[in-house]
Amino acid sequence: MKILFMGTPDFARDSLEKLYENGYDICGVVTTPDRPAGRGMKLVSSPVKEYAISKNLKIFQPEKISNNKEFKEEIKNLAPDLVCVVSYGVILPKSFLNIPKLGCINVHPSMLPKYRGSAPIQWAVLNGDKTTGVTIMYLNEEMDAGDIINQKEVEIGEDESSGELWNRLSKVGADLLLFTIKQIEQGTEKRIPQVGEYTLAPMLNKEMSKINWKEKKAEEIKNLVRGLNPIMGTYTFLNGKKIKFWKVQKIENDEFIKENNNIDIKNAKEGEVLLANEKKGLFIKAINGVISVLEIQGENAKKMSIYDFLRGNKIQEKDIFE
Repeated sequence: MKILFMGTPDFARDSLEKLYENGYDICGVVTTPDRPAGRGMKLVSSPVKEYAISKNLKIFQPEKISNNKEFKEEIKNLAPDLVCVVSYGVILPKSFLNIPKLGCINVHPSMLPKYRGSAPIQWAVLNGDKTTGVTIMYLNEEMDAGDIINQKEVEIGEDESSGELWNRLSKVGADLLLFTIKQIEQGTEKRIPQVGEYTLAPMLNKEMSKINWKEKKAEEIKNLVRGLNPIMGTYTFLNGKKIKFWKVQKIENDEFIKENNNIDIKNAKEGEVLLANEKKGLFIKAINGVISVLEIQGENAKKMSIYDFLRGNKIQEKDIFE
């Protein structure tokens, strides 16, 4: 079977690596063009391209596909039996979907029809879901709406960040893709239409990363920190300085009071520092609970543990995070 692979980030690289290591004929690899990144704005290749180079695979980096006749002709000449798409980030036109005789399949990190869109892993964590998974489906002209072939559900850890979940699901997706391709080779795959209501997982934006102490409950703040780690992190302001939180815990009010019965939590405002010292840590009042900060980043500083941070930065009790 000749396979054309399409993908960009490390999530996709794991699937490409799995197919290559299992001896499949990768007739071409399609990934996004190199983009400027970092302080020097040097052109950077995608993880998929880097892996393809290491294995001497044929690489394509079209800016667009829909109106790119030359690219489509090149792919037709390759005559792939199957196209595998993993986190490529472009809705493919019908003219392209019709090229491979066995169709185009996609690895999507959610239990479709839940979380169609570009950020399903992050939204599962942001929403405090207990489970998510991976879906292998046939592609059609709609976003993440094709027939389902296989699904694998996984539990989300209580403290797991979206980055950690991303890494786990990339392995689950690679294994499920390999299993699915073997079914397609044998002609035993199933096509299950997506039915019922679907939910969306739209792109994340920087505006959502600011903590709203007055409206968000402690559990929601924890999920926000988990969900935006490592993409952008969450932030808040203290004495006019921007502070980022990378890891936090939620503590019940009763539990905090039991350990610190001399602290007046009842009359504290949301965002108020209840306790701050380099031995115990940093504890902030929130709606329905207390936020214990574990990993923090000061303005123009590096990410560090809260204990290291408090050894060099003074935070006073009754200070207000805004």
